[in-house]
Amino acid sequence: MLGISVDSSPANARFAQDIKVTFPLLSDFKRKIVQSYGIFNEERGFGMRATFVVDKEGIIRHIEEGGTAVDPSGAYQVCNFLNKKKAE
Repeated sequence: MLGISVDSSPANARFAQDIKVTFPLLSDFKRKIVQSYGIFNEERGFGMRATFVVDKEGIIRHIEEGGTAVDPSGAYQVCNFLNKKKAE
């Protein structure tokens, strides 16, 4: 798991420290990733909140957008489902 934000690396480091994240929080300061994933708000210059579950082959298996994307429980559920399906 990793997080990506359009904020600067120092701002991300402070935010990660404040909320005690246990995963890497990367900076997309040039907005290339949010543009590639189609979640960039050009008018306002920021990436919209979204959670993507991407498998080991690079295939997007789940997308959650908006306020619920902040809570990782949906992504955990999808990952658990994919792991169970793989084990069958």
